[in-house]
Amino acid sequence: MSLFRTKNLDQMVASSQKTGGLKKVLGPMDLILMGIGAIVGTGIFVLTGTGALTAGPALTVSFIVAAIACGFAAMCYAEFASTVPIAGSIYTYSYAVLGELVAWMIGWDLLLEYGLATSTVAVGWSGYFQSFLHGWGFDLPTALTAAPGARPGVDTVMNLPALCIMLFLTWMLSLGVRESARVNNVMVAIKMTIVLLFIIFGFGHVNTDNWQPYAPFGASGIMSAAALVFFAFIGFDAVTSAAEEVKNPKRDLPIGIIGSLAICTVLYVIVSAIMTGIVPFKLFEGVDHPVSLALEHAGVNWLAQWTNVGAILGMTTVMLVMAYGQTRILFAMSRDGLLPARLSTVHPKYGTPYFATWLVGIVFGVIAAFVPLNVLAELVNIGTLAAFCLVSVAVIVLRKKRPDLKRAFRCPGVPVVPAIAVLFCLALMSFLSLITWIAFVVWLVLGLVVYFGYARSRSVLGGAVSKT
Repeated sequence: MSLFRTKNLDQMVASSQKTGGLKKVLGPMDLILMGIGAIVGTGIFVLTGTGALTAGPALTVSFIVAAIACGFAAMCYAEFASTVPIAGSIYTYSYAVLGELVAWMIGWDLLLEYGLATSTVAVGWSGYFQSFLHGWGFDLPTALTAAPGARPGVDTVMNLPALCIMLFLTWMLSLGVRESARVNNVMVAIKMTIVLLFIIFGFGHVNTDNWQPYAPFGASGIMSAAALVFFAFIGFDAVTSAAEEVKNPKRDLPIGIIGSLAICTVLYVIVSAIMTGIVPFKLFEGVDHPVSLALEHAGVNWLAQWTNVGAILGMTTVMLVMAYGQTRILFAMSRDGLLPARLSTVHPKYGTPYFATWLVGIVFGVIAAFVPLNVLAELVNIGTLAAFCLVSVAVIVLRKKRPDLKRAFRCPGVPVVPAIAVLFCLALMSFLSLITWIAFVVWLVLGLVVYFGYARSRSVLGGAVSKT
């Protein structure tokens, strides 16, 4: 039963008033903008085109389906985050409710999710950045534009822009969360302005004939697209990783989680409706810049160029927040003894997990530079859906185990709402490819090897148990 030993929840709630050196500097608006920063990026600027090819104009429904799955899970996250505002997100909550082995596996899962999400977006960012440079007459040497084998028939050595942006964001994060949040807020304001301009100028060019037939591939196409564009919503859960650095977590975390998800859902539905109304969905084949293509199709070329800038900033904020979330999960797992202690050391000046931040930046920057990332969007999706299932189950279990626990925010309709969240997530997971499932299982098996070979014997909780 030591595999399922749990932390003392009352002690965790009490210790949430301490930060272990992390600074409490974030407010509700910071959290909402952090969530928007993580969500509005690749999903709205890239995946809308791919999703349209799968669902047709009914992509709007696909976004709603994915948002519903996220929304039910978000309410579960909000209950935990406001009750136990400690760094580590679902890893921390699982440790308190479901036990050490489950917590380790979901933490291991999140390391893959956040890390590969960051690498994947870095590659997309590189493509937009190179296109932006080309528009100004600058081109990088071909060898430095992509990972080896990423472009058939083209000799490439590494994706230099992807590595550089990862290292730059790592440097920013290492200097402090307050500074990173300020930069994120500015970039979010700019990209949101560009998205709103697209809505304003694109609306008048919508041809409703392009919406017929509305669902050319039926319910199967809608669900397949929902499983794909689920990637577009990944990020709101990263807000919970900031729990120890929030001034008033009991109030502000639910606002940040649910607020950012609601705003982004509305934007996704409107943008995808306008986009497929301007351009027949079949024309998005092979297009990695669907929003700017729609503007070019409408003749609004000046805004199309600015949309590319918005895409660059959008992806930058996604990488910033996802890398931030991963470092805080590493911090929490290291503090519990499951990973080397060096990962939870806090810089005396900057108040950040300095070593963990640079480790994440370098490792996943190198992955972005040298590995062709063809199926990573699905791999990130399956990891996130698994995490959402787990947090939903944990809410039900905690309500049974500790009905007396004071909760600043209560997920409504327990156990029905968490159960619906699990069903939605499992349904979306069923539409992912076999290779994605195989890769996910391999990663989890590797996690078990690391746990039994290293983490279990070094667990702080395990040491405390053995001495009593």
